[in-house]
Amino acid sequence: MPLTDATVRTAKPADKPLKLFDAGGLYLLVTPQGGKWWRWKYRTAGKEKLLSLGVYPEIGLREARQRRDDLRQQLRQGVDPSISRKAQRATASGADSFEAIAREWFAAFSKGKNWAPSHASKIIGRLENDIFPWLGASPLNEITAPQLLAALRRIEARGALESAHRALQACGRIFTFAIATGRAERNPATDLRGALPTVKGRHFPTLTDPKAVGALLRAIEGYTGTFIVRCALRLAPLLFVRPGELRRAEWSEFDLDAAVWRIPADKVKMGIEHIVPLPHQAVAILKDLHPLTGRGRYLFPSERGADRSMSANSVNAALRRMGYAKHEITGHGFRSMASTLLNEQGWNRDAIERQLAHMETNAVRGAYNRAEHLPERRRMMQAWADYLDGLKQGATVVAINRTGH
Repeated sequence: MPLTDATVRTAKPADKPLKLFDAGGLYLLVTPQGGKWWRWKYRTAGKEKLLSLGVYPEIGLREARQRRDDLRQQLRQGVDPSISRKAQRATASGADSFEAIAREWFAAFSKGKNWAPSHASKIIGRLENDIFPWLGASPLNEITAPQLLAALRRIEARGALESAHRALQACGRIFTFAIATGRAERNPATDLRGALPTVKGRHFPTLTDPKAVGALLRAIEGYTGTFIVRCALRLAPLLFVRPGELRRAEWSEFDLDAAVWRIPADKVKMGIEHIVPLPHQAVAILKDLHPLTGRGRYLFPSERGADRSMSANSVNAALRRMGYAKHEITGHGFRSMASTLLNEQGWNRDAIERQLAHMETNAVRGAYNRAEHLPERRRMMQAWADYLDGLKQGATVVAINRTGH
């Protein structure tokens, strides 16, 4: 029930902090000392966040609700209110500081480039954790290459070399943005080319030998864990989407009659809607799962609550439980498996890459042609599912060459 002015005014402290909820995530926190603080709880990019909206009675119920509504409007426009607030504070503390300009760059490009929320979260998180504590307050135009390298060395020292390279890349773009907006004269990140050790290519462990793939599929069929995780395991090799896309799949994205799954742009790494044709084997799994989770949001809800998807480690943990070590196969490895075998079978490389939702070289062309090769991809996905069925049954499967459709 929503709060009233009388409820807020007469709320008494208790031995423990007391939360009095209004609506839309707004609540009044009453501390044991008698303080009354307005808080707003919201979710973005799959994470729960909390913002302070002021202290009662300085901020009354009506004004607290208005502040909540203003922040919800920001959220609907694709702006994370907590990031926006931090940017405002950074700007207030120094308009030409590295942090202020970095947050300005992030606000402009994370929305303008249609970054997926998960991708944007990684970028700003890397800056907040590894760069701002040491360089954030410094005037951007005074930061030197050695100072930037010192911050990057701290990341490298904990063994996160790839993160160090990505932080350098982000900093380089921030300095370029500052130059373009007239607040810097040069980019010290360009002086650090070659300063960090090269990152060795990362390949996700996978299985590509047909006999080994067949054994894995039979192990999945015999999985004795929860039915929900078993369904996720069965779909992973059939659809070979990114693990995060699979575990966060929502029933509203599926049209089982048309046998298609449309993954929204904000869930896809490159920020473009991705179409996944569903072979009849996948539709059968989904219809089997629907009576259990179909009344909720997610196909694979968390054991801790239906309002969130299952954890990122669920599929990998299931593979380990089945006896597969992390150097043999991971949830991401199903993509490499499909890519390798489909290419060996002669399918159109462009159709395979499109089905993997890999980045289109020409961004405009990629956005326009998100359904490119769809007829061939439908045939390919059904043929792939049939091929896996044969391997699972232990048969020697000879895939038919698909080129020339």
